[in-house]
Amino acid sequence: MTTTADDTSRVADDAPEAAARRAVRRATEHLLARQHSEGWWKEPFRTDVSYDAHDVFLRQLLGVVDDRVVAASGRWIRSQQSADGSWPLVFDGAGHLGVTIQAYVALRFAGDQPDEDHMRRCAAWVREQGGVAAAQLTARVWLAMFGWWSWDDLPEIPPHIMALPTWAPLNIYSFSSVMRPALVALAVISAHRPVRPAPFGIDELFATSATSADTHSAAGARERVFAGLNTALRASLQVTPRPVRRTATRACARWLIERQEVDGSWGACTPMTIWAMLALHLQGYASDHPVLKAAWRYLAECDAWPEKDVREIQTVHSPVWDTCLSINALLDAGLAADHPALVKAADWLLTRQADRPGDWTVRRPGLAPGGWAFQFHNRSYPDLDDTSEVVLALCGVAHPEPSRIDAAVRKAVRWSLGMQGKDGGWSAFDADNTSTLPGKLPFFDFGEYCVDPPTADVTAHVVEMLAARGMERDPRTRRAVRWLLRQQETTGSWYGRWGVNHLYGTGCVVPALIAAGVPRGHDSVRRAVGWLVSVQNADGGWGEDWESYEDPARAGRGPSTPSQTAWALLALLAAGEHDSAAVRAGVCWLTERQTDAGSWYEPQFTGVLVPGAVAAQYGHYARVFPLMALGRYVRSQGA
Repeated sequence: MTTTADDTSRVADDAPEAAARRAVRRATEHLLARQHSEGWWKEPFRTDVSYDAHDVFLRQLLGVVDDRVVAASGRWIRSQQSADGSWPLVFDGAGHLGVTIQAYVALRFAGDQPDEDHMRRCAAWVREQGGVAAAQLTARVWLAMFGWWSWDDLPEIPPHIMALPTWAPLNIYSFSSVMRPALVALAVISAHRPVRPAPFGIDELFATSATSADTHSAAGARERVFAGLNTALRASLQVTPRPVRRTATRACARWLIERQEVDGSWGACTPMTIWAMLALHLQGYASDHPVLKAAWRYLAECDAWPEKDVREIQTVHSPVWDTCLSINALLDAGLAADHPALVKAADWLLTRQADRPGDWTVRRPGLAPGGWAFQFHNRSYPDLDDTSEVVLALCGVAHPEPSRIDAAVRKAVRWSLGMQGKDGGWSAFDADNTSTLPGKLPFFDFGEYCVDPPTADVTAHVVEMLAARGMERDPRTRRAVRWLLRQQETTGSWYGRWGVNHLYGTGCVVPALIAAGVPRGHDSVRRAVGWLVSVQNADGGWGEDWESYEDPARAGRGPSTPSQTAWALLALLAAGEHDSAAVRAGVCWLTERQTDAGSWYEPQFTGVLVPGAVAAQYGHYARVFPLMALGRYVRSQGA
């Protein structure tokens, strides 16, 4: 049989579809094989090494040092050092001064000596950046606890903040739920001003006095703005009767204990847990007290040992998020809705639904619980992002007991609608947490991210969930759609709060708008398509580096990654671009880079905790999002 030119062309045209089908099959098998016997999925969640350093510091301060553990932590920290001697916030990123100083000190506790080559390179780099005086606030707080920095040169956090009513500016509930436990713990720590002198100095990390003064001045702009207030506050605290101060710190301790999770953590998050443990220790709680014993057990569960003598801290576990994304990816891949793996995953998710009030009730009193959190055990801080994706997953599963699914979904939808902000959008954890004052205080290095305003990515997920429930015409959904349209950037993209960055925001919003009934020909959708095509890399993929949070010119720019390529494809496919050259090139990029195991390699940090300050690498993102995108592509081709 003779092959004509038309036949050859048709074979070439069919190649992306055939490759996508093969990739979907392999990725599906890979994902199913990684499901836990209890029904959940979870992959490592990685942040920068400063949190490994915090664990080392806590053990030193509480006098519970385990030499093997500290040495193993040191090996992990050392393995992440960049060639110039620094440590970055993200994979292959620029050095970060605060992270680098904390990593250096942790290595000193692990036994590394300042005359070793990697330590000399680090110290030189730190001095070039201005030294300790130029470091971010968190690093200097830890240094103060070892006597290397003066408590007088740090912002005062009054424990009396606990006494402020919820309507008062700068009460603890005006801070985001992510910052709140740390704020309360730091108030206790600030009141005690602990100093446990270390057996070594770190003079090599201090720059010359002239440079130090200049950089300290530059780094402490926010501190200077509030310097007068801080001085007055410190003076007032000094004349405050001791019984009053003790009452305030005891109130902080009670607040923390009331919010300890059943797994022993605070917020199921290592950094918050470490701060809370230190605060309670300073309040007189012994290491064998049940509260701290439970916290130590939680920290032990956060250990990861990628090698026999290497220890890495898992900042947080992400089983709810990983599981609901896995269900949705497998459904997109065409797995039967009644597949046993999906039913088992749904059963597990049903056990994780929040059943008690949390801090969100401060602004929504009387609203019944019904959300899901990110982690194994976190009933105090459910979030709208997880809740929306869980509902989408549960609604897609053909469960043998549909009444259980329906009851859980109705609670979740009711809770989600009750958490809608007055402007029509949704935040992650709170409602109407939008004060600008917390970000102006020098308590944290996070600026405007000390609060929890509505964001495009979270709002988009809630809208998509409501549309899946047949509520696209509901007035509350329409308000949210209008809010999303107002948030579009002039470029045509949307900002991504919880993923890097505009590729994530756009990948969330466009599918939500289409699901809610916005026509594919709508100007906002076409502008988003135009932006995505304009930032596609020459290799066919998409990528955006962490620097886009600081430099808007970097939006949509960076080396191609599997998750970010998938986000772009999800938006383009929703917009009806399944036959476009951009989509076909993106599909080819993914299929050509699938590993033999059926997944994708992604060392880049494409997740976010605090933009510009705390990045995250989700080990699961390179498994689920490419599968979602390729599954939807195959379905769009009718293949």
